Amino acid sequence: MNPPTPVVFVVDDEPAIRKAVARLMRSAGYTAMTFASPQAFLDDYPQDAHGCIILDIAMPGLNGLELQQALAESGQALPIIFLTGRGNIPMAVRAMKQGAVEVLTKPIDADELIGAVRSAIDRDVASWKLRTAFAETQRRVATLTAREREVLEHVISGKLNKQTAAELGTVEKTIKVHRARVMQKMNVQSLAELVRLAETAGISPVTSAV
Repeated sequence: MNPPTPVVFVVDDEPAIRKAVARLMRSAGYTAMTFASPQAFLDDYPQDAHGCIILDIAMPGLNGLELQQALAESGQALPIIFLTGRGNIPMAVRAMKQGAVEVLTKPIDADELIGAVRSAIDRDVASWKLRTAFAETQRRVATLTAREREVLEHVISGKLNKQTAAELGTVEKTIKVHRARVMQKMNVQSLAELVRLAETAGISPVTSAV
């Protein structure tokens, strides 16, 4: 599955800045959407958005840092590039501490901004891939029966089929059948792959009672 098409969201209360930044993004091959305020962005941006936000820090009403916080609280993890005047250094420091990709000082250098956007979108794509992989792993785990889940936990702990059978109160032949089904449902070819998927899903190996 390919990552969703990224959109660069430009949020700035200055019309000239919005227009210039959007034009620059489109000239670099990106889709751009503009918003005159953080509240306008919150009201209208697509909830399944991918890409990044170019965001002015100091604006009337809800400011850039407050928008950053609101998005974090809602679980929306769009990477943010802040634009700031030279007098807003404390706000810039706070923005970086809260996870901003970059803080650029106005007037903005075009190449620097495009480079920051490229980095931000790379971060968003990496995050999307992780979330997608986790969701797919969870989907596979959900297909396992309760007994197959138990077998999986024993397999990733390195136990032999004979040991697993003894601990689960069954015979080795049955464990072999369950193990084969686990490998098939999890769509893996090796124990190493199975261990990695189990770690992704947060499944821990069993430990024998002392």
